[in-house]
Amino acid sequence: MLDGEAETLTRKAIDLALAGSDIAALRLCLERILPARRERLLQFELPPLQSAADAPVAMAAITGAVAAGEITTGEAAELAKLVEAFIKALEASDFDERLKLLEAREILTGKSDAK
Repeated sequence: MLDGEAETLTRKAIDLALAGSDIAALRLCLERILPARRERLLQFELPPLQSAADAPVAMAAITGAVAAGEITTGEAAELAKLVEAFIKALEASDFDERLKLLEAREILTGKSDAK
């Protein structure tokens, strides 16, 4: 029954919302424009991550924030995933650099271990 009426109904809800005559229509429109935030904004400062050596410092800060009640264990788990992803990115980058060095050495020496 509503096929083909979506645009008309949407326009009517918008008009009612803009007129201020229908608070429910206003709420409906605002919920579509600005959906409810599912997660709270954390007031936690994750220490900068520049190298793998920074990961233990970051994890200690996360653990300390949980212990102090500043963040929840679920939030800590999400932050820990970020630290883990950072470490994996470093490992991938390091592996790529090592592979390039080995390939360059092989080209320069003209030797290959593959038989």
